Amino acid sequence: MDEAVETAMRLFHARGYDAVGVAELGAELGIKPPSFYAAFGSKAGLFERALRRYAAGEANIFARAQADGGGVAEVIERTLMLAARLYPERDGVAGCLVLDGARNSADPEACTLTAALRRAGLAALRDFIATERPERAAALADFVMTAMRGMSAAARDGADEAMLTTFAAMASGAFRRELAAEG
Repeated sequence: MDEAVETAMRLFHARGYDAVGVAELGAELGIKPPSFYAAFGSKAGLFERALRRYAAGEANIFARAQADGGGVAEVIERTLMLAARLYPERDGVAGCLVLDGARNSADPEACTLTAALRRAGLAALRDFIATERPERAAALADFVMTAMRGMSAAARDGADEAMLTTFAAMASGAFRRELAAEG
């Protein structure tokens, strides 16, 4: 089951939810549609497992940045720099599955799944920033999330690590200034 979820995660990450069909998933997993539905309930059920696996692992950039400690500005800079390093294409996969896996999807269930994880990520950012700047935490968290979404989309469109690193450095500087700003 773990191997199946890992395979599905790679497919969804590489091509997006809508571009991966049940027949292809079944073929990649070596199972026929009745077994697929018995195991996962639906394509969205497998997508949910893939998203949770992805978000709980190395791809949780903010959690990785937080693990090294430091103040808000330092952790946010580390988060953006790590995204710049991880988002460019590697082995046919670019960007972030949570941020881009169901972008423009016609499936409301897939959109709901990714939106819930994005909201959780935004809440984690906001709560962390609030430890230093509670009155500005919501706006600053929105800034970081927007930067991350932009970096993910840019990587999927072919941006390389050098370009994303330059952007991350600029965004980090802007974040530091806004963190220190009054009001």
